[in-house]
Amino acid sequence: MPAVPLLSPARVARTLDRLACEAVERLPDASALVVLGLVTRGDALAADLARRIGALVGCDVPVFALDVSDFRDDRPTESGTRPRPTLGVSLAGRDVLLVDDVLHTGRTVRAALDAVVQLGRPRSIRLAVLVDRGGREYPIQPDFVGRVVAVDVGARVVVRDDFSVEVHP
Repeated sequence: MPAVPLLSPARVARTLDRLACEAVERLPDASALVVLGLVTRGDALAADLARRIGALVGCDVPVFALDVSDFRDDRPTESGTRPRPTLGVSLAGRDVLLVDDVLHTGRTVRAALDAVVQLGRPRSIRLAVLVDRGGREYPIQPDFVGRVVAVDVGARVVVRDDFSVEVHP
């Protein structure tokens, strides 16, 4: 069965503009904000979202890619221990905005929370996702959502390099 288009690149751009506005309204201090994009696809969205937030508040918003694969509880590590993540910045006392492309089971976000707390104790952690497809296995809810869709079990929501979004039945 062919992929079903969900969001065009232009629609994603408008959605990111809206998410940036919501983040600026609801986060207390943009100067304390650090945006972390979850590898892969969340990091590209995070860079775009951080740029849009920075344009709204008139300052650069630091953005980093966060690879949480070593923190997943459903994928064993070779050594059995979790390495300490590095970003080159402490998150202590900062407001962290985690960004991911698609929220499904919540396992990736749970892993991201484990990684983030090893980087310092942030003042707050918020979650922004482009698409919330439901089907949680963990009690994780996003603070900022681009689009909520009901997707059949077994289907996949894919964000392409051009930021178009498709559902693969």
